[in-house]
Parts: sequence; structure tokens; C-alpha cells
Amino acid sequence: MDMINEGSHIARSEASRAAAPHAGEYLTYRLGGEEYGVDIQKVQEIRSCETPTRIPGAPAYVKGVVNLRGVIVPIVDLRLKLACERADYNPFTVVIVLAVNKRVVGVVVDSVSDVLDLKADAIKPPPELSAGSGAEFVTGIASVGDRMLMLVDLDCLLGETIGTLPEAA
Repeated sequence: MDMINEGSHIARSEASRAAAPHAGEYLTYRLGGEEYGVDIQKVQEIRSCETPTRIPGAPAYVKGVVNLRGVIVPIVDLRLKLACERADYNPFTVVIVLAVNKRVVGVVVDSVSDVLDLKADAIKPPPELSAGSGAEFVTGIASVGDRMLMLVDLDCLLGETIGTLPEAA
């Protein structure tokens, strides 16, 4: 391995270690046929899905903004962001309101399952994938009975998207 590649490998290892999942409580949610988990400490609330006000020129997965008790909150449809096969809106579709990169953001998911208290030995690192595979936001995989749960760093997944949106008023 040459010095440049070794340096970028070390940088990636440091970044993934910083975002590595830890034992604790995770809110689980579904996108298509897959189940994901986010650190419960990032979650502010779970809301029914409402029609947001569209932002002209925003990517299709940014559905718009809603006024949440005086705070303008961008709404990102994770199903569109992650290119799920379907993004149907039904009574189970919800918005998880999160604190992401020091901002409040809502993410649309198919449904919320439950809150799991994961032990450290239930969480494994994600498989090494080629650089640029797009799955850098998956920080770990947890086995819960016969279920596989992908643990997600939403700061990583939404960081660039949120950084391009106007600041909340």
C-alpha cells in the first residue's frame, strides 16, 4: 500500500471509529424491506406525516419544510434519498424529528418499529466495502433474534443535504 492510500485508509478508519455504534438504545424503523436503527439520543419526536411546503430547486428527496412550534424543519424522505423501490404514503408512514449536525430535521420512513436496548456484543462492524460505495453511513449491523438491523449515522447520511438548506428561522 503506498503512502497516499495508506493515509486515506487511516483517515477512513479514524472517521468510522468516531461514528462507531455503541451499546445503548436505538429507535428502529423500516425503509422498504430493510430495518434500520438510529441512536435514540438523536430523536426528538415521532410525528404523523403531513404535507410540507415545497422548497423550489431542492432535490426530490427533500420534500419541503414544516413549521414545528415555530421552528422551520426540513423534511427529507429517506426512501427517496436511499433509492428504495417504493415510497408510498400510508397510515404507517411517519416523520422522525432528529437533531442532525446541530440542526433539526425530519426524515420520512415507512414505519417505526420499536426501541431496542442493544448490548455491545450484538453489534458488529459493517463489512468493508469499496471506497465510494455510498454506504459510509452504516456504522454497524446488529443481530436481534433473526432480524438484521443496520445502524445508521444520520449526521453522515444527511450532512451534505442539510448543509445546503436554508437555516431555520
